[in-house]
Amino acid sequence: MAGFARCFGGWIANHIALVFIEIIRGTPIVVQVMFIYFALPMAFSDLRIDPFSAAVVTIMINSGAYIAEITRGAVLSIHKGFREAGLALGLSRRETIRYVILPLALRRMLPPLGNQWIISIKDTSLFIVIGVAELTRQGQEIIAGNFRALEIWSAVAVIYLIITPGAELCSASS
Repeated sequence: MAGFARCFGGWIANHIALVFIEIIRGTPIVVQVMFIYFALPMAFSDLRIDPFSAAVVTIMINSGAYIAEITRGAVLSIHKGFREAGLALGLSRRETIRYVILPLALRRMLPPLGNQWIISIKDTSLFIVIGVAELTRQGQEIIAGNFRALEIWSAVAVIYLIITPGAELCSASS
């Protein structure tokens, strides 16, 4: 929505989206998850957030800001002649966006969206700071029991190396 607000929204929607995007892109994801997990419950005493929910909300918000810029870039990369052609054919502005601009922009968005997906997968390792039992956390717990850091961290790296190209293949086949 923020990406569409940046492209097609009015002045207010554009600037609200811009502020959201700049705040999220300007702060590290670790700070964002700490804010959601620790600061929000302190600010709102009735609010309780478990680590997994905080991680999911953080990755959604963080990815949303980057996806908004991917969307904006793809839409702005469509030559204005396509918009003019849609309008010349009698389509309304909304129909031109829906049937002409967005299908073309979607094709341009797919590769960077795949990259963002891979970044989000790797960013989950940062949620160890709030105790989310993801792959890195599991590796730490196994090492605590058997002290075989080289083997465990190698296995964690291999798992990420398997997941990442799998995600890349999925995004490339879209």
